[in-house]
Amino acid sequence: MSRSPARLRALLESGDLPLLLPGAPNALTARVIEEAGFEAAYVSGAGVTNTFLGMPDLGLMSVTELTSHVAAMADAVRIPLVVDADTGFGSALNVGRTVRALERAGAAAIQIEDQVMPKKCGHFAGKEVVSTGEMVGKIKAAVDARDDDDLVVIARTDALAIEGIDAACERANAYREAGADVLFVEAPTTREQLRQVTSSVPGIHMANMVEGGLTPILPREDLAELGFAVALYANAAMRGAVKGMREVLGHLAKHGDTSEAAELMITWQDRQALVRKPEFDELDARYADQEES
Repeated sequence: MSRSPARLRALLESGDLPLLLPGAPNALTARVIEEAGFEAAYVSGAGVTNTFLGMPDLGLMSVTELTSHVAAMADAVRIPLVVDADTGFGSALNVGRTVRALERAGAAAIQIEDQVMPKKCGHFAGKEVVSTGEMVGKIKAAVDARDDDDLVVIARTDALAIEGIDAACERANAYREAGADVLFVEAPTTREQLRQVTSSVPGIHMANMVEGGLTPILPREDLAELGFAVALYANAAMRGAVKGMREVLGHLAKHGDTSEAAELMITWQDRQALVRKPEFDELDARYADQEES
């Protein structure tokens, strides 16, 4: 499967059900997502911050750190990557540079949000947003900066928690008119608010399904009925992985070894297959030094 922006656009516009978009904090998780048959992966800013820095989602990651992770993931998988670029790391000028860097690294879509920098997780309290005009400028900068016209620009607004649902929808409409390809109103708290978003704002919409967050977790079919094209599960895989690590480490701490913990881990062979060791072995053999005959 192609990881190109054109492929992602086709996925967004096809099918009766929303695109299931699991999040990956690193290249290994992206490999697992691809292996499981998902058609795209989301590079979660929160996930990268949590796993790479061991810190909360409070705008602490740099654009250089994010770009290096995207490059590693793009090298590891063939499915399209949707990249969470937070606020774009500064002004509209910074957004342009961010888009160019992430596109070169292999992003098929780039998400920009309208929080004040440094941002916070969309389901944290105490968020602030920039003016609509400032965000419109950032979106236009993102659109102008992309080298491939098919690169998908996603505009997220966090205004609902600060200004209310009507204002959030007004912002989403303004962002669509500025050129955003996908609209993402963060943290609706009810099904009715979710319906208002899609009914009052034309376009392609993303719903963020955060376990334990502010938005109700709805079945894929319900999100389709409400008019959403993407169902985002940004950190479900990471949270499942942490639970698995705790179980294995708990067993090791209790028993002093892992001899009876095989069922808690993938096999050695499965691990090597996941990271494509047989492919690398084949390449190693192909390019090995050969004496001239």
